[in-house]
Amino acid sequence: MNTEETTRVSRSRRESMIIIGAGLGGLSTGCYARMNGYRTHILEMHELPGGCCTAWDRGDFTLDPCVSWLLGSGPGNEMHQIWLELGALQGKEVRHFDVFNVVRGRCGRAVYFYSDPDRLQAHLTELSPADAPLIRSFCKQLRTFCKCLAVYPFLKPVGLMSTPERWRMLAGFIPYFNAVRQSIGVLMSDFSARFEDPLLREAFNFILYEKHPAFPVLPFHFQLASHANLSAGVPEGGSLGLAESIERRYRALGGEVTYNTKVAEVLVEDDRAVGVRLSDGEELRADIVVSACDGRTTMMDLLGGRYLDDAYRRLYTRTILEPGMVFPGYFILFLGLRRDFPDADPCTTYLLDDEVAAELTGMRHPSINVQFRSRHYPELSPQGTSVAYVTYFCDIAPWRALDEGPEQVTRSRGGQRLHTLPVRHGRGYYAAKRRAREALITFLERHHPGIRDAIAVRDVSSPLTQVRYTGNYDGTVLGWQPFVESGETLERLVKKHGPGLPGLRNFYQSGVWATTGGLIRAAAAGRHVMQFICRDDGRPFTASVDESGPPPTHRVIPVGPRPDTPSGTADRSSLVERKGMR
Repeated sequence: MNTEETTRVSRSRRESMIIIGAGLGGLSTGCYARMNGYRTHILEMHELPGGCCTAWDRGDFTLDPCVSWLLGSGPGNEMHQIWLELGALQGKEVRHFDVFNVVRGRCGRAVYFYSDPDRLQAHLTELSPADAPLIRSFCKQLRTFCKCLAVYPFLKPVGLMSTPERWRMLAGFIPYFNAVRQSIGVLMSDFSARFEDPLLREAFNFILYEKHPAFPVLPFHFQLASHANLSAGVPEGGSLGLAESIERRYRALGGEVTYNTKVAEVLVEDDRAVGVRLSDGEELRADIVVSACDGRTTMMDLLGGRYLDDAYRRLYTRTILEPGMVFPGYFILFLGLRRDFPDADPCTTYLLDDEVAAELTGMRHPSINVQFRSRHYPELSPQGTSVAYVTYFCDIAPWRALDEGPEQVTRSRGGQRLHTLPVRHGRGYYAAKRRAREALITFLERHHPGIRDAIAVRDVSSPLTQVRYTGNYDGTVLGWQPFVESGETLERLVKKHGPGLPGLRNFYQSGVWATTGGLIRAAAAGRHVMQFICRDDGRPFTASVDESGPPPTHRVIPVGPRPDTPSGTADRSSLVERKGMR
């Protein structure tokens, strides 16, 4: 028997797996590992599943900072199958607003970004007839993307596709080739600069809530098309509910998870990952180790910088430090309000003047996104109340400059070691939080009179809060930025090495740091890594839809001015469409 045959036989006996992190990437990895017969143990330093996909209670209010849209929440694409395999949506109502986002300029004018191409084209043309040709071009491509989503591959990594599978995938894209080529080849900042109307020129950059300077037009089309196809809604129960549904699926499949357990090191013997050492010194052994936690922590701390070839070392020691290579964190203000604000749109990006922006520490671009989350998730606050959720993209460096203490500590409480408890910061840090909070409340009061007197609960967090809760590098929520050197380098390395590291056997990566993008990418990463593991072990990969609950139902909720309402406002709780979609 030759060496290759011996290795394949040895790997085929791998049975046990430790997964670091119970975010969506770790939970997904665990589910697919159990579907394929591996014994799994997920280790999570927090007391809850979900990682960034989470929520917390303040008084009578549940504050949900994550899912504002969920790609794949409706059928007609491969993303949806992944959520059904993970049991994420079964039995839930998925809500869709007919406007994806509203962008309000400093002048007071507003752009309603309807996801339906016909309504969007009519609205934009009414705002700026002089821009009609460019508007037609954008909406024509959007219509094409609505059809293109059905052939977009998510179930199987391209690196594992056979030659016939790759040709079939490419053939599926032929009708949409020109639209994809054109939209990926032009930055949105360059495209939007062609508008004559100054508001449209700026507003298009904020369709996705915040400004993404490195994004081409493609992700804007992809997002709006998914929303138009009822596949980018929000699921009943919110973000933590989504994570808990996947955790239930994982446990039902026979998986084990332990919380309040922090991994300090990946154990390596003879260039093989053999287990982990916990922060209290305990060692746990397994045939396979999958890290689904922060990428830099994995590479530089848990593995001590070993097994990084030149490309990986540059990525994690140089590229990661360059501006724009990693998604920024957020500054977040939650307000639990004693009454409803029915005239408030569910989601609005406000473009700020310099005076307001100057009060907001770490702000990248002068804008804030304001969501009335009780419109998304009415079950998370008492009837007759509402929750305002205000965010802006935020650099962590100015907050660190105001801090004086550790960013994360481990303490014992009730005989249990806890790793995400509050830490003490410097006076300047708390002063900056108060200043930003008051500036934002004052701004909201101008647009929604009475909001200040309605406040029952306030909750403020910075990127340092995200570090404390998740350990994520610089408080990022999404990891590597796509369409720039970091994301493109990662994609090349995964194609070359798979989701592992050169020279290290039995170790794999999963979650957002093994890909680029948001929640669906994290969930798909779990499916993908298990296909690589099954290939390495000579096992056929299998996956199945969770049949324990009915398929989700879908509701479309109107937003914004409508021609049949003389007041210019809609009954925003009215039901446009409700149906089960299979």
